[in-house]
Amino acid sequence: MGTCWGDISENVRVEVPNTDCSLPTKVFWIAGIVKLAGYNALLRYEGFENDPGLDFWCNVCGSDIHPVGWCAASGKPLVPPRTIQHKYTNWKAFLVKRLTGAKTLPPDFSQKVSESMQYPFKPCMRVEVVDKRHLCRTRVAVVESVIGGRLRLVYEESEDRTDDFWCHMHSPLIHHIGWSRSIGHRFKRSDITKKQDGHFDTPPHLFAKVKEVDQSGEWFKEGMKLEAIDPLNLSTICVATIRKVLADGFLMIGIDGSEAADGSDWFCYHATSPSIFPVGFCEINMIELTPPRGYTKLPFKWFDYLRETGSIAAPVKLFNKDVPNHGFRVGMKLEAVDLMEPRLICVATVTRIIHRLLRIHFDGWEEEYDQWVDCESPDLYPVGWCQLTGYQLQPPASQSSRESQSGSSKQKKKAKSQQYKGHKKKRKMPIGKKPVSLSSLPMTGGVRRSFSGDEELTPPPYRTLPAQTAPEAFPPPSTSREFSPSLKTVTTLQLKEELIDGEDYNFLQGASDQESNGSASFYIKQEP
Repeated sequence: MGTCWGDISENVRVEVPNTDCSLPTKVFWIAGIVKLAGYNALLRYEGFENDPGLDFWCNVCGSDIHPVGWCAASGKPLVPPRTIQHKYTNWKAFLVKRLTGAKTLPPDFSQKVSESMQYPFKPCMRVEVVDKRHLCRTRVAVVESVIGGRLRLVYEESEDRTDDFWCHMHSPLIHHIGWSRSIGHRFKRSDITKKQDGHFDTPPHLFAKVKEVDQSGEWFKEGMKLEAIDPLNLSTICVATIRKVLADGFLMIGIDGSEAADGSDWFCYHATSPSIFPVGFCEINMIELTPPRGYTKLPFKWFDYLRETGSIAAPVKLFNKDVPNHGFRVGMKLEAVDLMEPRLICVATVTRIIHRLLRIHFDGWEEEYDQWVDCESPDLYPVGWCQLTGYQLQPPASQSSRESQSGSSKQKKKAKSQQYKGHKKKRKMPIGKKPVSLSSLPMTGGVRRSFSGDEELTPPPYRTLPAQTAPEAFPPPSTSREFSPSLKTVTTLQLKEELIDGEDYNFLQGASDQESNGSASFYIKQEP
């Protein structure tokens, strides 16, 4: 909905179910948006003015939210809340006065919601995805399910279909079949000699595109040093080395001091990735840099380390320095994927912003679980996203659930020393929730590290949304707004008083117009 959210703002009027009513049938009333929080809106029924007594939260994209005029078109009664029925004798005149010049949702808002939730990835599509046990290579996996654009991928060789991996369809961790061979990336050849019935390769154009780069001039070279977010401990930015230069701008990178002897935990970042940084980035931005494990000359100094290792720093000009006007602010709430257990989406807070880099804190958990994430990451969602898509949201951890952790997993918060922090411990689920197994992360470099994954449990049950059918020919937006500034729609909207059961009024179709302004907002106008 990002392309058409300009239609939503405070004071927009909508038609919603009236819960302050004793009638046996479902009736509606008009409410205005008092406050927005992600997809959620705090609504106040018309007639309550400055009284917040019956204010309520709801998801703007939910099936019970409609533009003003929907009841008239659908033959649904508009009934004032029982609490304020006595305030006005002429509700028609009141509504006419309140709604004249007011904004409401576009008439096809529900279609736009439905269209935004249609995803090109389908079950049975085959992809190449990172091997969660050997970061240096990819494997073939099959899309098992799609929820809100998030994919549950089952590795092709998993006989019981429990060896899975979760990621978003725009994640940099998935690619089309043949990608690894095309760029020189390691690939685990499948034991399956032919595709299973019904499985088919995902079209390459569905994957996120990376920026084209020119490798013919000055470019990254093997052995160059840099700073990188550790994909297995996302709260840390570490001293790292380019281990291999691949085609199309891709690089294999290892974390100094913790690499496996066979390079099985090298990981692939594109040269334009917002997760790699030039030498000195942490110092300039006052971020604690994690030195190589076992390095004793603390505090860590890049100049000394480069001299001792006989290496050079990757040129600063080769890194991505684009910073979008993302609008994130410290203290904002959101829903974020726990990338160490990517099946989980948790309540989170933005605690720090460095250019385009966000530090995400999971509410109720210690800082050691924080993650450095790019502002354009497909793993960050607005408040209300899980409710909208039917995905299970993990609430903030309570004190009792944190204290229930076993003694072996209890650790102190990160000390402000420049020692290697070790790998992330298991995140314990709140009481009453199924835990997700996290592959153990060793403390020595000779054993392979791995991404987490749910290797024993099936995904949690997800509720299904009411069926919403988008028109097959509904065109995608061609601009940042789905409505042209010049677009005008002619509808009929008039208030007509009609008594139903003494106190019920219908908001009936009449003759007036709705027109779009430049910001794609719709105004309700009274007929002269």
